[in-house]
Amino acid sequence: MSVRKLTYAFAGGEVTPEFWGQIADAKFQMGLATCRNFIIKPHGPAANRAGFAYVNAVKTAAKRTRVIPFTYSVTQTMVLEFGDGYIRFHTVGATLLAGSPPAYSGATAYAVGALVSSSGTNYYCTAATTGNAPPNASYWYPLPSTAYEIPSPYLEADLFDLHSVQSADILTICHPNYAPRELRRLGATQWTLAPISFVSSLGAPTGVTAVATGAATTSYSYAVTSVGTTGLEESAVSSAASCTGALLTTGNYNTISWTTTSATRYNVYKQSNGLYGYIGQTDGVTSKDDNITANLGKTPPVVNNPFSGTGLYPGAVSYHEQRRCFAGSINEPQNLRMTRSGTESNLTYSIPVRDDDSINIRVAAREANTIRHIVPLANLVLLTAAAEWRVTSINSDAITPTSISVKPQSYIGANNVQPVIVNNNILYAAARGGHLREMAFNFQAGGYITGDLSLRAPHLFDNLDIVDLAYAKAPQPLVWAVSSSGKLIGLTYVPEQNLGALHQHDTDGTFESCCVVSEGSEDVLYVVTNRLINGGNKRFIERQRTRQFAAPADAFFVDCGATYSGAAATTISGLTWLEGKTVSVLGDGAVFPQKVVTGGSITLEQACSKVQVGLPITADLQTLPMSVQVDAGYGQGRVKNVNRVWLRVFQSSGVFAGPSLASLVQFKQRTTEAYGSAPALISNEIQIDLKPSYQYGGQIYVRQTDPLPLTVVSMTLEAELGG
Repeated sequence: MSVRKLTYAFAGGEVTPEFWGQIADAKFQMGLATCRNFIIKPHGPAANRAGFAYVNAVKTAAKRTRVIPFTYSVTQTMVLEFGDGYIRFHTVGATLLAGSPPAYSGATAYAVGALVSSSGTNYYCTAATTGNAPPNASYWYPLPSTAYEIPSPYLEADLFDLHSVQSADILTICHPNYAPRELRRLGATQWTLAPISFVSSLGAPTGVTAVATGAATTSYSYAVTSVGTTGLEESAVSSAASCTGALLTTGNYNTISWTTTSATRYNVYKQSNGLYGYIGQTDGVTSKDDNITANLGKTPPVVNNPFSGTGLYPGAVSYHEQRRCFAGSINEPQNLRMTRSGTESNLTYSIPVRDDDSINIRVAAREANTIRHIVPLANLVLLTAAAEWRVTSINSDAITPTSISVKPQSYIGANNVQPVIVNNNILYAAARGGHLREMAFNFQAGGYITGDLSLRAPHLFDNLDIVDLAYAKAPQPLVWAVSSSGKLIGLTYVPEQNLGALHQHDTDGTFESCCVVSEGSEDVLYVVTNRLINGGNKRFIERQRTRQFAAPADAFFVDCGATYSGAAATTISGLTWLEGKTVSVLGDGAVFPQKVVTGGSITLEQACSKVQVGLPITADLQTLPMSVQVDAGYGQGRVKNVNRVWLRVFQSSGVFAGPSLASLVQFKQRTTEAYGSAPALISNEIQIDLKPSYQYGGQIYVRQTDPLPLTVVSMTLEAELGG
């Protein structure tokens, strides 16, 4: 019996062999047994992934390294390379260089972040100094190469537990073993990393005096604070000043004076019943009290720094409702702290409490579990090791110290990898089991519910851990997860369309970290790879190239690769990082035989002006077992011989197909192209006659081993059924 079966889309992604019996499931109809180094597009096609271009070797090849994104404008982004004791910077596929700093001068006052050169070495200033020449380690950090870098306290073992959040040009970094820090971009090659000062940036007024005019019968005490431009920032209270007067007598008054500061205005407080209450504000340095009643509903802020030592440093950080939020210290694992409204680092509070005061609560739970993540959505969401919590306000639009409410949403738990936000959904790694989960608000449930995105592909997650997460919005909505297996797991995710298609990606080596930054009109994936090069392990920063190309010669489908563009040449040099490796070569759009890099170069059989060189990528699709409605058993239990396949492809070349990897047949696509030129890319339906092979599954492979694009839009199989 001859039958044909059409697969019109691959939006089910890769599914586990344990799912192959679920014929009635919609994911089965569009799923794949193997989706290796192919990306599932949201509208259904499967396209082999673009390659990764070499950016640079990490500073210390023997130690794990992590990449973290940084965005400082709509058009400018950075990838931060966090290594053992340092941070380096990369952008648009290149490493930030220190340039040519000025020579050190003993007469110059240097601030933290300044660069100088001395005796042929560049130095970074770590502490303000005048007259302390490099290489004085108390003030100067030597840059070991031409790359720009700054020192950091973070050790290799702690890098993947760093949590960060960005606001404008400031990246806040937290880890339970380190005081929270801010990484600030002050200029292209002027970055600083310093502990956060959890006190007002405004200095308290000094030299406060109080002088009474009139009879002296009663003691009065006053204090003053500095107020910022917006009125939201208020300094610590000054020392008190007292005088003896008689304000109940007509015409008597007390004059309060202080030394000017950099503040815009000043609040004046008078003591009453043991508290200092507000009596007025001025933009001068004097104030007159002619028997003003103290407002005890507004008192001076009480200075508070809960992150003052080992065991108290927070491990999670985020922003919500104009407050910076911290949680997850070792000694107070379930405490959430939020800064004073409208401030970054002000954790002061007032007596009695005010709505804009800082917030400090302990999440009362059945189990003592550390708050691992703070995620801002319409509500604030806390993820702990065993549960998910929703933070809202009661009888108020905004969260205040008296209106805050914390309610459990589910009891799954998250691991320590920072979640990503897609639309209004949270994607996070489960605390146990290694699975990837989603969390979203559900109107019917009246709260947030979670779901397992790994349900149909547990073979990619079971007994493994997710060690890094990133999300790319364009050109495809892709969530990237680095697995402890060394693979890169991709998820094409469009929640409003109920689309979640998984695909796996490998390389010659392993993936260790990933991040995504916006560059131009696309979100670009950067990775840290660990590769065996010339007998030794090397770690590289690599950048995924775009899949949009104007001509076949621009197609980039190699890993750890590079592009030569210039006068036609047969020798391509400068490939030192690939020494001893076998590489794939695409020259002027044509596939050349693979070469071994020797002396940092390769030699081509024909001169080319545009050459892509890098490690080969093998991309595989394997169909699920064939099910056809020829009987009540959907053809199960019948042997099948898939003898022909029709593939509808788009801008593709180098297509192989077959019932097994040992019996692949290449589609011969050269037609009218001139001799010596590359075959044109095909956008059409192609037919491949396969080698006979009877099997119960009736599955076939589609493979791409050449550095060429392949997009499979649909697939039709023709098979003979026995039995």
